[in-house]
Amino acid sequence: MESLPDIKNSSQLVVLHTADWHLGQSFLGYNRDVEHSDFLEWLVSVVKERQPSLLLIAGDVFDTINPSATAQRMYYNFLANAHAVCKHLQTVIVAGNHDAGARLEAPQVLLDTMRISVVGTVVRDQDGEIDLQRFVIPVRDLNNRLQAIVIAIPFLRPSDVPLIRDANDPYLDGICELYRDVTKLACDYRDEHDSNVPIVAMGHLHLDGGVESKDSERRLVIGGAEAVNIDLFSDVLAYVALGHLHKAQEFRTGTIRYSGSPLPLSFTEMSYSHQVVQLKFDGQCLAEAECLPVPRTTEFLSVPASGYAPIDDVIRAIAELELKDELAPERHPYLEVRVLDEHPDPARRRNIEKALEGKPVRLASIKVEYPGRPKCAAGEAGELPVQDLRSIQPEDVFLNAYEQQYGNPPSDALIKCFREIMLQEAQK
Repeated sequence: MESLPDIKNSSQLVVLHTADWHLGQSFLGYNRDVEHSDFLEWLVSVVKERQPSLLLIAGDVFDTINPSATAQRMYYNFLANAHAVCKHLQTVIVAGNHDAGARLEAPQVLLDTMRISVVGTVVRDQDGEIDLQRFVIPVRDLNNRLQAIVIAIPFLRPSDVPLIRDANDPYLDGICELYRDVTKLACDYRDEHDSNVPIVAMGHLHLDGGVESKDSERRLVIGGAEAVNIDLFSDVLAYVALGHLHKAQEFRTGTIRYSGSPLPLSFTEMSYSHQVVQLKFDGQCLAEAECLPVPRTTEFLSVPASGYAPIDDVIRAIAELELKDELAPERHPYLEVRVLDEHPDPARRRNIEKALEGKPVRLASIKVEYPGRPKCAAGEAGELPVQDLRSIQPEDVFLNAYEQQYGNPPSDALIKCFREIMLQEAQK
């Protein structure tokens, strides 16, 4: 548990912050419904035990804009179950870049009966002005007493932000302008109703300096800058609940946080501490933050445990794996195999699968590293010299590409096969 500034104990507001569920995600071809169901069942138990006043879900509820019926059923069952075990709970949800914001908002009339607010889209009036008021959500107890004010802003696309003329970066500057305008509106609301409640902001974005997860996080803006500066968030905000980056991380001594994803979404995330964050507020200030570890119900394994190894060593390590035979197939561990090799090997997968026969494990990934492959600078690729296209021979392209991929020239047998293919093509 992290200690924040010492504040006189009073009636505290308890809040849970989570994000990036990615319900419906298929993990390298394997269905994850059981894992997601386990997480949501655990989260309901946390709500029942902790009895929070507010639950913040900061985007990427689903993995795709067209989630399966099963994924949607899990989502709505969770919302209903959380409300059933904590009648005073108010939930605020914003859409992430993986979500269809309008789809999340569609059942709002029904969700209102369970004290659930969803902000999935940016709405403009007939003059093109953004409706800022819908981003400001009062949090009230069952006696209608104001407890907090939430600034709920979904993932913003370039078309969603205000137009800033002569801006250095219209997109990033537009995001800052929108947060600034909504924060002012929230402050005005607080001054009018209760000056001693916290203002909490939500967002689904990439904060500059945040640690990304390789292989699982989709770029927010293709071809342009996407990371926003931390100065986007005013000091008047007691807490900022963020989504998008899957690794739990914090800024400004814990008042700005990514809760992180509750499950590993790639093998690069298997060592993360997956969590939900519980917050307690005294008056306008954050008094305490506690990270609640999410139980991992499906194991992630790699062979070798670190780095890469020759195929013979990999096969031996697979034979030595100690696995639980009593697990149901949908709970078998995911396995990533990492092979060190000099050349492509068409029999590699077959040999690995043969070694895994009868073992209660799911082969999810085979990665190969070629030690002779030259290291290129970021964004740099090996290229043939620029010349007239008519002078480039297919065999030269093949030889160059092979050496760039594997770090050494192809064997004579492989070159012979390539020439035979080219001859067959020429005779057609």
